[in-house]
Amino acid sequence: MSDSEQFASDNYSGVCPQAWAAMEQANRMDEPAYGEDSWTQRAADGLRSLFDTDCDVYFVFNGTAANSLALASIGQSFHSVICHELAHIETDECGGPEYASNGAKLLLGEGPDGKLTPASIEHLVTKRTDIHYPKPKALSLTQATEVGTVYTPEELKAIRAVADKHRLNIHMDGARFANAVAALDVHPSEITWKAGVDVLCFSGTKNGLALGEAVVFFNRDLAEDFEWRCKQAGQLASKMRYISAPWCGLLENDVWLANARHANACAARLEKGLAGLPGVSLRYPRQVNGVFVEMPEPVQAALRAKGWRFYNFIGDCARLMCSWSTSEAQVDRFLCDLRELVA
Repeated sequence: MSDSEQFASDNYSGVCPQAWAAMEQANRMDEPAYGEDSWTQRAADGLRSLFDTDCDVYFVFNGTAANSLALASIGQSFHSVICHELAHIETDECGGPEYASNGAKLLLGEGPDGKLTPASIEHLVTKRTDIHYPKPKALSLTQATEVGTVYTPEELKAIRAVADKHRLNIHMDGARFANAVAALDVHPSEITWKAGVDVLCFSGTKNGLALGEAVVFFNRDLAEDFEWRCKQAGQLASKMRYISAPWCGLLENDVWLANARHANACAARLEKGLAGLPGVSLRYPRQVNGVFVEMPEPVQAALRAKGWRFYNFIGDCARLMCSWSTSEAQVDRFLCDLRELVA
């Protein structure tokens, strides 16, 4: 069985052809270093055009750096950031946001299906207001969430109303932002700056790039000195065009959106095929490119013995993640093996 027999992560996927071609083109000539090249300007302008607003754009190597540095730009060490208890910045970034901000505390909120609610935010903000407790300064929303659900424009606007009430900035962890846009079928502006998001960390890695995330400041006041943060944190690439040029490949002809739609469609095919199988059920609603499945441990072990790779997530449910490179044939092979095991 080939190495492609996996639903472990969209990080496993390779580089999509359009991004690869753009990097190859960028490699044909010398360009100025440290982001002064034409490709970085073109990619930043492309993102401004995509969001239909004048925003500040920076490119960094990975998502942990993007989230950590973006959150550090919002507050200081005595501030706190409200996020969902399942948020990636809480569970999987090794204290990166706290480190980058010199100690800002994460306050963990609750909410169904991995989403913060206005009530949970209100509770955390008003829980304590004395000087002995870190002052809430920011909200961090994951779009799509760690359990594959999405915030609608209406939900985001309701959260923005609470944020305005308490003078909080909103950071969006967009590790799978493209998949959320595809699932909601909205213009990217509708779930970012028009809904009150101040800064978005837009992932390219999970959408078909080798590496490279875009930090997009819609609230440009928060971007003051951000390039110095990137330099100090080792996130300023000298040959920046090799990060930014592939973004040009993603943005041209909306390849980023086509990649996300394909990944979502493969996950929908998985979901449909799982329906009605004995002992198999979904833990969370399937809305983007991840399917969270309850199935017996012996069945999971047997699938792995057949060569399938996937992670166990919350409560030992299996997370089946699709990417731009997942094929319908791959989905069908998995479903065939699963049906044989549960028959």
